[in-house]
Amino acid sequence: MTTTATNERTPVILWLRRDLRLQDNPALNHAAETGRPVIPVYILDEAGEGRPRGAASLWWLDKSLRALAESFAERGASLILRRGDSEAVLRTLITQTGATAVFLNRLFEPEAWARDADIAHGLKAEGIEVKGYNGSLLTRPGSVLNGSGGPYKVFTPFHRFLLATAVQPAHTTGPRDLSGAPDVASETIDDWGLHPQHPDWSRRFDWTPGETGATAELGRFVTHGLANYGKGRDMPGVPATSRLSPYLHWGEISPWRAIAAARKTAADGKVPGAEADKFVAEIGWREFSAHLLHHFPTLPTHAFRPEFDAFPWRDDDVAFAAWTRGQTGYPVVDAGMRQLWATGWMHNRVRMIVASFLIKHLLIDWRRGEAWFWDTLVDADLASNVQNWQWVAGSGADASPYFRIFNPITQGEKFDADGTYVRKWVPELRKVPDRWLHAPWTAAPETLREAGVQLGTHYPHPIVDHTEARNRALEALKTVSGRRADASGD
Repeated sequence: MTTTATNERTPVILWLRRDLRLQDNPALNHAAETGRPVIPVYILDEAGEGRPRGAASLWWLDKSLRALAESFAERGASLILRRGDSEAVLRTLITQTGATAVFLNRLFEPEAWARDADIAHGLKAEGIEVKGYNGSLLTRPGSVLNGSGGPYKVFTPFHRFLLATAVQPAHTTGPRDLSGAPDVASETIDDWGLHPQHPDWSRRFDWTPGETGATAELGRFVTHGLANYGKGRDMPGVPATSRLSPYLHWGEISPWRAIAAARKTAADGKVPGAEADKFVAEIGWREFSAHLLHHFPTLPTHAFRPEFDAFPWRDDDVAFAAWTRGQTGYPVVDAGMRQLWATGWMHNRVRMIVASFLIKHLLIDWRRGEAWFWDTLVDADLASNVQNWQWVAGSGADASPYFRIFNPITQGEKFDADGTYVRKWVPELRKVPDRWLHAPWTAAPETLREAGVQLGTHYPHPIVDHTEARNRALEALKTVSGRRADASGD
């Protein structure tokens, strides 16, 4: 391939991926600063990033791209949609438009990183300029290293170093005028069929994907949720979480902007500083997960602590199906799984509870649970998903102790004491008194009759006994720990 001579009117390609915003978008800003016409393109490359996207993610992508196309149109540009192999599509666009440069925000997952590097090397060899930036993390992986020059494996020192060294970029609103790019053929989002059909299981999704939705969600959070974030984020019946995770994953908002909003709210005296710090720490865990996956590319398939790869998992398809459907007989577990199916999202505390139940109570491989989350979460993020599942399993970096086995009864009683969450997602139990709500099988028969509940008919009996399951898990864990430890009762 040969290229035309670069001049001030030669267009440049803006290759969008998980940076679906105009504000605080370094690749977009640098492309516009060239003074040349900018051609924004999104390529639906289902294999290019290593793992095909899940159904809920495709639902989100459909809505996000529609919103992004409107934003570009308001500034005089057309968002070009193409489906296929990323390199082949880019080369076709270069031939069609005479573009001599490609601007992009980097992806840091191992397979996507390697794919992008191969594309960049190939295009540069043929005279095409390729410019990459960090638009998704507070700082790029490899920039936060310990005293020995290696990656941190414990969160607290990682986060401390991150906050001390990462530099917040100036806020940008994006170029106001992006007109002047040559006309380029585009596919339509309707042709891609990303929205679920027959049946449309997304009807209860309560999200507004896109940059405008992200801004609104951030505003809601700092106004109504941040003041009680430290405690409230553990209460699934309380709207205290940020709900920013899908917007951060798809790059509809910069993590720096989320942090700046929280810190400003605290600086203005509207919330305690400790609440903002706690939120920043949760952004830090997202960062920690991304850095770990970049340095340890086998995390999606192998335990970070290799001894856990010898764990004696059980192949129990019946139990796994009950877990996915929210029919385990443990109300807080079932509420979480039903919330996930209905909304494409699950409260963070409940994610830990349901993951622990699958791994420790059912002894089902964490990778099966991670795959289910990947398909059903609108915020499915490879690094965070894998890191969090391994954290619960005890096999990850800085993980929960392997012998920590969540008691789903006491977890429900502690974090959903008034039953708001369970009664919303497990309505067949809504009349069961609080005292027995999280363990309905312990209620007297007349109490259940008065509540209109017959176990085994209206709501299932527990598929495992908690005490027996805990003891079984501890015996299995001896194979990787070499010793027996007392189970945590939380």
